[in-house]
Amino acid sequence: MSRAGKHPVKLKDGVSAAIAGDVLTIKGPKGELTVALDTKHAGLVDVVVESDQVVVTPKDAEDKTSRAMWGTMTRNVRAAVDGVTDGFTKEMYMKGVGYKASVNGNKLVLVAGYSHDVVMEIPAGLSVKMGETPTEFAISGMDKCLVGQFADKVHKVRKPDPYKGKGIFYKGERIRRKEGKKK
Repeated sequence: MSRAGKHPVKLKDGVSAAIAGDVLTIKGPKGELTVALDTKHAGLVDVVVESDQVVVTPKDAEDKTSRAMWGTMTRNVRAAVDGVTDGFTKEMYMKGVGYKASVNGNKLVLVAGYSHDVVMEIPAGLSVKMGETPTEFAISGMDKCLVGQFADKVHKVRKPDPYKGKGIFYKGERIRRKEGKKK
């Protein structure tokens, strides 16, 4: 069982938080993020902003759903605080003959072994930076969820192949290579 909810979220230097209605707004050096407090499990947790921290407490400590939302809401607030101070980055690379990526304005162009180039619109709030080679790139932004979703969308363009070892990989991702057919 996770105990993420037991620790209050400390606000770093230059970060402020305020609650207005059902929204927690966190402002920092990189910008502003909001965390919705009114979820489908509304009323299960209390969120209070103190001087230098945000405290999340369950309304009913015996209720399993309330305790689950306690940890989830604490992690969401912590991700927002980290996002407005440092941001999040997913580094990726491509492996395969002729595979490469490029950025044209707000579009990511992937050459991934298809008969056509795959052109993907980069969502607002994200940026894609190319690495040292045309097969390396990094997706970065403030919103952890948005960075992860876009990285997953790019990853699904050409999933890593366990037989040939080519595809689009996360940096540090290891796939288990398989042996081909025997004759």
